[in-house]
Amino acid sequence: MKRQNVRTLALIMCTFTYLLVGAAVFDALESEGETEERRRLEARSQELRSKYNLSAAGFRELEWVVLKLKPHKAGVQWKFAGSFYFAITVITTIGYGHAAPSTDGGKVFCMIYALLGIPLTLVMFQSLGERINTFVRYLLHRAKKCLGMRRAEVSMANMVAIGFFSCISTLCIGAAAFSYYERWSFFHAYYYCFITLTTIGFGDYVALQKDEALQNQPQYVAFSFVYILTGLTVIGAFLNLVVLRFMTMNAEDEKRDAEHRALLSRAGQGGGGGGGGGGGGRQGAETSPLGAPAASTVGMGLGGGGGGGGGGGGLRNVYAEVLHFQSMCSCLWYKSREKLQYSIPMIIPRDLSTSDTCVEQQSRSSPGRCPQTPSKRCFCGARRSAISSVSTGLHSLSAFQGLVKRRSSV
Repeated sequence: MKRQNVRTLALIMCTFTYLLVGAAVFDALESEGETEERRRLEARSQELRSKYNLSAAGFRELEWVVLKLKPHKAGVQWKFAGSFYFAITVITTIGYGHAAPSTDGGKVFCMIYALLGIPLTLVMFQSLGERINTFVRYLLHRAKKCLGMRRAEVSMANMVAIGFFSCISTLCIGAAAFSYYERWSFFHAYYYCFITLTTIGFGDYVALQKDEALQNQPQYVAFSFVYILTGLTVIGAFLNLVVLRFMTMNAEDEKRDAEHRALLSRAGQGGGGGGGGGGGGRQGAETSPLGAPAASTVGMGLGGGGGGGGGGGGLRNVYAEVLHFQSMCSCLWYKSREKLQYSIPMIIPRDLSTSDTCVEQQSRSSPGRCPQTPSKRCFCGARRSAISSVSTGLHSLSAFQGLVKRRSSV
């Protein structure tokens, strides 16, 4: 089974397990309190109906009026400031529920507005988060260089730590401000900020709903709007750093598999095209200074250019297998994925052609080095097994006993 399918199934199982655990915990924490609260409210409603001599129908009508009146207690919601607040909750998917369109035209426009605004907002926050991460990485790199640190590279752990600290700081600043303006406890204000910036938006705590704040406190209104947008940007930067890397794993695996298949296809075509000169190629492979015992060990058609052609075809097969296992012989001038920011296509094709040239030249000259290979990047003369203890599938490397393999972590 493909690793993408295995990863997807594992994620599905983990998600459902997480849901079951969450349901069990919330059941244990909330169910008893809910039952007790319902019993208390029912007793209170009976007491009020008896006290004011209300019928069941009259009490239900009173409940309906109270519920409809609740949003209006905060003041006018649909002037420009309140409408801007509602628009923020729509396109950011917070959706407090403190206000909702009541006219058919407003409901139709809300659906169209959300359909266009939500993707635009998500892309904007992710793009802005990526730019922020790039800027922070640059600043941290400069700071490390100024401090004279031996390794100035910015690791993923550094970025995750900075992103986590930024999220916690943003939540604490917002909690302090809203606890002051809304007269909530710090814990409840922190809870409100978390529910808001994660776009859960229960609506049990909503800012700007007291003392007609939308009309009478413009500074507080401006702070609330800026805080929500800035906080969502910080959270978006952190998610861009941590979550999107895992979200693109399947796409990267598909791309790597496609490149692997393309390399094998080109290698097979090259081997088939050189089949006409099989005799000379086999002889060249048997007498090759790299020590390849026969053409059948390489697993590709040898031909065309004698031993050099056989070595070139075999080396392409070696390159294809090595690319699949993410390890590379030192003579192919391996560039690690981490230094190239996980970009597989940046394993430069010219390295392959250079190594092919080296094989051809070695078949005609001394086996020790290639004239075009820089120092410390040579075909090593030590005759060690090229089969990795980890990547056991690199059978094609057995044809080149002179190649020393460098492997990265798998």
